[in-house]
Amino acid sequence: MRLARTGGVWFASLPTMSSPTDPTRKFSSIVHDGPDRAPARSMLRTVGFGDADFHKSVVGIASTWSMVTPCNMHIDQLAREAETGANAAGGKAIIFGTITVSDGISMGTPGMRYSLVSREVIADSIETVAGAEGFDAVVAIGGCDKNMPGCIMALARLNRPGVFVYGGTILPGIHPESKRECDIVSVFEAVGQHAAHKLDDAGLHAVENCSIPGPGSCGGMYTANTMACAIEALGMSLPNSSAQIAISQEKKDDCRRAGEAALALLKANLRPRDIMTKKAFENAITVVIALGGSTNAVLHLLAIAHTANVKLSIDDFTRIGRKVPVLADLKPSGKYGMAHLSRIGGLMPLMKMLLDAGLLHGDCLTVTGRTLADNLRHVGPYPKDQDVVHPLSHPIKPDSHLRILYGNLAPEGAVAKITGKEGLTFSGKAITFESEEAALKAILANRVKAGHVIVIRNEGPRGGPGMREMLSPTSAIMGQGLGKVVALITDGRFSGGSHGFVVGHITPEAFSGGPLALVKNGDTITIDAVRNELNLVLPAKEIAARRKAWKPRPPKENRGALAKYAKLVTSASEGAVTDKYL
Repeated sequence: MRLARTGGVWFASLPTMSSPTDPTRKFSSIVHDGPDRAPARSMLRTVGFGDADFHKSVVGIASTWSMVTPCNMHIDQLAREAETGANAAGGKAIIFGTITVSDGISMGTPGMRYSLVSREVIADSIETVAGAEGFDAVVAIGGCDKNMPGCIMALARLNRPGVFVYGGTILPGIHPESKRECDIVSVFEAVGQHAAHKLDDAGLHAVENCSIPGPGSCGGMYTANTMACAIEALGMSLPNSSAQIAISQEKKDDCRRAGEAALALLKANLRPRDIMTKKAFENAITVVIALGGSTNAVLHLLAIAHTANVKLSIDDFTRIGRKVPVLADLKPSGKYGMAHLSRIGGLMPLMKMLLDAGLLHGDCLTVTGRTLADNLRHVGPYPKDQDVVHPLSHPIKPDSHLRILYGNLAPEGAVAKITGKEGLTFSGKAITFESEEAALKAILANRVKAGHVIVIRNEGPRGGPGMREMLSPTSAIMGQGLGKVVALITDGRFSGGSHGFVVGHITPEAFSGGPLALVKNGDTITIDAVRNELNLVLPAKEIAARRKAWKPRPPKENRGALAKYAKLVTSASEGAVTDKYL
């Protein structure tokens, strides 16, 4: 093995061989080479191939471009940059598309049931196109929440050299009167303020108008930014890809370098499963905790690990969380947005802090061809006058905010995001709802009072189907000023923008006969983020009697994507994957 310099980055590479035995054309040669492949070459000439291109490695550029959401509206331009980089490095790039759905737009509607389903569709579609067309390497570019895990799951399945590029974060909006920064969560919380008569129609309209100023993913440490950072820590993105502004020159450069990197990875025969080891997943979990990231990271990292044949469980989050502090003061619980982290140096100084403290595995390989420690060797600290990222000596929370809870309400586990600002324990009376819409209607009608534990059930992967995010009700709670006096538990999940005393991913889910299905109005529920427990305060005999009387609900869907998903999907505690039993 020797080192080669590509695009300003040193990569490990192997000596190349000439076609048809060239290992950098392992898949494209099957599609392109020989007299019998003339029909394929004839079609490819029309989409931009010349004679010389049939002797080059083919790099698929998976673009999640779409005008359905600001998160992805610029990704067509970024895909062109990646194409330029791959071609300049001696490959032949082909741009192709996959889907995205907008969580922020579909939130609180039946359409949100398709959000988690889209993760599987994205993974399936990238795998399908790359496998069918004989791509030797893949660059995948994602913006909205499910793009990231979907792209990485596809790269893990294919196990061909690949790089993920994050489309980048949005800039914050500026309120025209207060001059305060705002984002999509500001709008959701303004809905709650409006319902509580703390904001009039004109005030709601003003927040609505100013909060989304341009392209890029939602601007706090919500799910998109959380997963982008997790993937960089996993080793599957180039350094600082996770912490760049969507419309910046740095992001364009990142895409070009990703195209170049795909060729270098081909020469090195360095593949995704070589990078995505158990220690790499531990690095990703560590970074998510230090950033105060989304509960969705638990779901998605479990799914990616399953796809990469790495044994990872929800209990790994507890094990790692005991020693890793929350350091970043980022929204939704903190003050700052992702753009602020980008301006002070991005993710790499934080990772250097964690590495120096012995909290990261520095020997893990990355898509640069070098180890994580090598990538961070010359990274300096954050500026002294910043307070976005706290020092290890003064953490926001000394251990993880992601709590894996067990108890008679969650015998297979649940996931809570407890920063400590809400307190560490909560006990209250259940008020039950069979859907997100019913709960939101009650919250906005002021039927939810201090001391309530809102129970939203039949919203799990199978029961939803699709495991919707509960950003609308959690934001309404915060907007009405109930964040510290009301809790919410669900077998659905939460947006990275949710905060407050919330517990999701309760397993088994209610639809499958989990204990959540047995809760009645007025029951006492306790949440303990110190002992990591979630319990229904009832005698075992009463719970058994309710279970005996329980009857399963009929499926909500019998045809189409949602019905197929409900039939195949595993529980949230296993990542809600759809191929475990195949």
